[in-house]
Amino acid sequence: MVYRIYVEKKPQFAVDGGAVLADLNVALGITSVENVRIINRYDCEKLPEENFKAAIPTVFSEPPVDEVFYDLPETAADERMFAVEFLPGQFDQRADSAAQCIQMLCPGERPVVKYAKIYVLRGKITDDEFARIKHYLINAVESRECGFDKYDTLEVKYTIPTTVETLTGFISKTDAELADFVVKYGLAMDNDDIKFCQEYFKSEHRDPTITEIRMIDTYWSDHCRHTTFGTIIDNADIKPSYIADTYAEYKADRHELGRDNKPLCLMDIATLAAKKLKKDGILKDLDESEEINACSVRIKVDVDGRDEDWLLMFKNETHNHPTEIEPFGGAATCLGGAIRDPLSGRSYVYQAMRVTGASAPLLPVEKTIKGKLPPRKITTTAAAGYSSYGNQIGLATGHVAEIYHPGYMAKRMEIGAVIGAAPAENVRRERPAPGDIIILLGGRTGRDGCGGATGSSKVHTEKSIETCGAEVQKGNAPTERKIQRLFRREEVSRLIKKCNDFGAGGVSVAIGELADGLTVDLDKVPKKYAGLDGTELAISESQERMAVVVSPKDVDTFLGYAAEENLEAVPVAVVTKEPRLVLNWRGKSIVNLSRAFLDTNGAHQETDVFVDVPSKEDNYFEQYAVPAVKEAVKAGDLKKAWKALLSDLNVCSQKGLVEMFDSSIGAGSVLMPYGGKYQLTETQAMVAKLPVLKGKTDTVTMMAYGFDPYLSSWSPYHGAIYAVVESMARIVAAGGDFSGIRFTFQEYFRRMTQDPERWSQPFAALLGAYDAQMGFGLPSIGGKDSMSGTFNDIDVPPTLVSFAVDVAKEKDVISPELKQAGNRLVRFSIQKDAYDLPDYEQVMALYAKITELMGKGVIVSAYALDSYGVAAALSRMAFGNGLGVAIEETVSAEELFTNGLGDLVAEVPADRLADMDVAYTLLGTVTAEPVFTYGNMTLSEKEALDAWKKPLEKVFPTKAVKDTDAVETGLYETNHIYVCKNKVAKPTVFIPVFPGTNCEYDSTKAFERAGAQVVTHVFRNLSAEDIRSSVDAFAKEISQAQIIMFPGGFSAGDEPDGSAKFFATAFQNEKIKEEVMKLLKERDGLCLGICNGFQALIKLGLVPYGEIVGQKDDSPTLTFNTINRHISKMVYTKVVSNKSPWLQGAELGKVYVNPASHGEGRFVAPKEWIDKLFANGQVATQYSDPEGRISMDEEWNINGSYSAIEGITSPDGRILGKMAHSERRDRSVAQNIYGEQDLKIFESGVAYFK
Repeated sequence: MVYRIYVEKKPQFAVDGGAVLADLNVALGITSVENVRIINRYDCEKLPEENFKAAIPTVFSEPPVDEVFYDLPETAADERMFAVEFLPGQFDQRADSAAQCIQMLCPGERPVVKYAKIYVLRGKITDDEFARIKHYLINAVESRECGFDKYDTLEVKYTIPTTVETLTGFISKTDAELADFVVKYGLAMDNDDIKFCQEYFKSEHRDPTITEIRMIDTYWSDHCRHTTFGTIIDNADIKPSYIADTYAEYKADRHELGRDNKPLCLMDIATLAAKKLKKDGILKDLDESEEINACSVRIKVDVDGRDEDWLLMFKNETHNHPTEIEPFGGAATCLGGAIRDPLSGRSYVYQAMRVTGASAPLLPVEKTIKGKLPPRKITTTAAAGYSSYGNQIGLATGHVAEIYHPGYMAKRMEIGAVIGAAPAENVRRERPAPGDIIILLGGRTGRDGCGGATGSSKVHTEKSIETCGAEVQKGNAPTERKIQRLFRREEVSRLIKKCNDFGAGGVSVAIGELADGLTVDLDKVPKKYAGLDGTELAISESQERMAVVVSPKDVDTFLGYAAEENLEAVPVAVVTKEPRLVLNWRGKSIVNLSRAFLDTNGAHQETDVFVDVPSKEDNYFEQYAVPAVKEAVKAGDLKKAWKALLSDLNVCSQKGLVEMFDSSIGAGSVLMPYGGKYQLTETQAMVAKLPVLKGKTDTVTMMAYGFDPYLSSWSPYHGAIYAVVESMARIVAAGGDFSGIRFTFQEYFRRMTQDPERWSQPFAALLGAYDAQMGFGLPSIGGKDSMSGTFNDIDVPPTLVSFAVDVAKEKDVISPELKQAGNRLVRFSIQKDAYDLPDYEQVMALYAKITELMGKGVIVSAYALDSYGVAAALSRMAFGNGLGVAIEETVSAEELFTNGLGDLVAEVPADRLADMDVAYTLLGTVTAEPVFTYGNMTLSEKEALDAWKKPLEKVFPTKAVKDTDAVETGLYETNHIYVCKNKVAKPTVFIPVFPGTNCEYDSTKAFERAGAQVVTHVFRNLSAEDIRSSVDAFAKEISQAQIIMFPGGFSAGDEPDGSAKFFATAFQNEKIKEEVMKLLKERDGLCLGICNGFQALIKLGLVPYGEIVGQKDDSPTLTFNTINRHISKMVYTKVVSNKSPWLQGAELGKVYVNPASHGEGRFVAPKEWIDKLFANGQVATQYSDPEGRISMDEEWNINGSYSAIEGITSPDGRILGKMAHSERRDRSVAQNIYGEQDLKIFESGVAYFK
């Protein structure tokens, strides 16, 4: 029987409907819609009715904030509604998580759950408006409108295929017939490739199967094998002499390296500088192996005072096509794909950067190009997808930047760049031997993701994007997190000979590239559902999977470790001696290809190149980057110019976007994305400590990017050079030493044709990057090319983004916010030649001197300039601490607003100017008064901030409500603190790990640092037996513990619609519940829950009741932030009660600053409950400003919590729940944040037992 339930947020908590309403009013301009309600519909089958009813108040709804209906409420006369469900094959995290939760709540077989979202719109809505609304809210690539009738069954009847087609007659087709064949099957390969295939199969004396053609198309796609970059360049006609000189230098170096017989192509230009620098003895740190997982260098890491050998890996990845047509899933898998490259190298990925390119999101929706989603929709949904994925798996996003240019209307640019590291001794790299076994690990295969490589390698039109939906998939972050945990275990890593991640091409590529000879059994590949044929099993992307090579003797051991981490793992292939790739399905060989043929990458392509001289009149270095600034300067209105500059889309605040990404997870982020007392100075580089599991380190990594699309559009050659320079300058400004930098590049260009001029952009850009690498003696050791940035007749701007990576010590790092009034501001300038190219020797000498001055304390903050100039940099530096700037009258107006790429601005104490033994220009003085002054111009910081914040506020809001009322609640002080009667010398802390948990490492370190013993245990739920054994294991661990710590994370993605439901359902189990209450009642134990853990305590009733009693309609709870998005920022909290043993090391009335990172942290309760909590001293902490003033101002009370409550306790104080991550601290973490970070919670918890 199918059971159905409808769940709707109570009006005061329905922030999701309010967000949709605002979106329809603003983005679509449909003001006739007066109200939007969202109702969640769940259908369930294959479970007893009592289990379904038990799940209603725990899994499907939350009594304090939700209304539940068994029948869909009637619509009023002025209401219209429609329902939306996922397309078959798309991953529905809500339905999947609901099914898992129900299985944990009521052990047995997992039920089937189907989910739909119902929109109820009120207002005088016309049929045309209703159609437009549905078109806007339903992304046809991933979902569809569905009906309201009840289902007879949720089971899908699949047709089970038994064969794949053999393409009879293929080897005898004419050229014309082959061309028709390419079109008929929608192949990405061209006519030369298909003829090349035909010749091969003629030599094999047989026709191919459709699986073979599809697989070859994937293998040879531009996405997988970089075929555009491999096109042979026959002739290059280069008009600019300086580019011709670089080309001649490249060819001379190529000759010196003995590569005259190698194809001269874009790939060769892109990689030759590293080869030449390696030959010259400069690239000694490169880690070389047959595995190509990510850029990999060998570094020394200080651990507890001694150096260890580590591998540092970094990678950039782009998913432009998927993000364009399904922004959420595309952006999510962009990050997932980036992570899996260094992860497959067995490194732990600990920090990410997101750099995106978009057209103006403020463009009216009616100006959207036909066949495209509105730019606003793409940019906001992509941000939600990427942040959701990264936040769930526990990856700190250290830097986020969106670049706006009209060319990205052709196709969005979505780049994820990540850094990972591991002890070198844990990474074993060996060539697979015949007989070795390949294990498929992680997620299951579905139809989602079929053809992703070919889809992203095609030129797209209005027609083509209608048929690419099946090429896109959603990521499954909880599974990726499990793989991260597994690979971080040294005993697992050391079993792996070689590894490949699953991305484009699926089994055929991920497994197919591991060895020259392979036999794969597709029947063993785990499936999400029945009905997949051999072709789909062979090429489905279905990500969150790894293929690992192990020795036959290690198979069972590896499978055992995977099971401990709640991961499916299946041996699916064997390495063979003969160099052929064989895929077997249903007893037949459906692929049998020679490795030599596959490795050709298709027919050789050739082209000519023509490079013209950049327009002298449009020289970007002689332009103002913002036309409105130029006009204001010419008119003599510098105040207007300054405000126009700050209002430009590429200068204005992106804080509302950046705050969506967790920047503090891992407790290693040395710089937060925004710093200063007011968190308003954005950093230019991300800096993080190495992820050392045991011990302390002072080694940090830095990453910064450089790129200006307007410069590159004028001259791709200059654009690439200055991308390199800018990425270096940003590293130097953060305290890094340029001499150890390694680069990785992201190339993204229009689609190439037979026209030699179209090849000029990547050709010139790569030569520019080559010149910069050789000029600086610094190599790019990796990169990613994407050559399909065309839609109809629109092209993306020529794009080469430089990512610079450096290794430093934490003491070297400086942050960019202005530090003190009275300090002087100076500018360091790089020198350029007649062609506006940098003098590399002078740049290096200048950057080295700046680093030296930083080490001596002469420079206390610095900022790398971009094309927007000095005024933009000084404003950003001043905002963080609310300081001002007085500009020297010797500075010209042009100097404030013109291009400064490569230059740096620095803050120097006045008494240290004499120590500046390098040329500089004095710009001004830091002032205590928050105002910018220059001659007769006075611009208050408030005016400047208003101009800076306003442009993107409606796209990425930072506030949802205007209430700033003060909250007057006082302090609660008592001498009656609960005393432990069951003392122990070293308490044991039990930390449960559920799907989605991501703070267990940080929490473990915090407790171990405080002197506790920590036990973590993964809850396994792949089968009913797994659940039973996990319940027994949890009960046993709790029975031996003194403290239970519920860590933060995303309990299965905080689905279904509500946080911590995995925790709450599992701990309702009678065995576990009994042991928890024994710990509290019989052993005087403690419980702590932070973030998701606080949500678990609330849902269990442990706070505020002190017992596991669940929730009632009037219970306090945590719900969605008023702004209806994830918020990640440092928050100030005031300790307002000393009742809890957990807070005995904190000072009553003192303000502390900790990271917050959550989407559901808003504490809500009836007034009676709030009064009672304050009266009992159960309100432990409240959000405040840095001075301790408590209010409803969302700048400080970030989620809109009632009475600004951040943390509460049980009646006796022994159970503490709080939202802010007190565990995410370490030496030198969050250096650019002002205030005390250590509440000594963990030390107090341990001391309680002594």
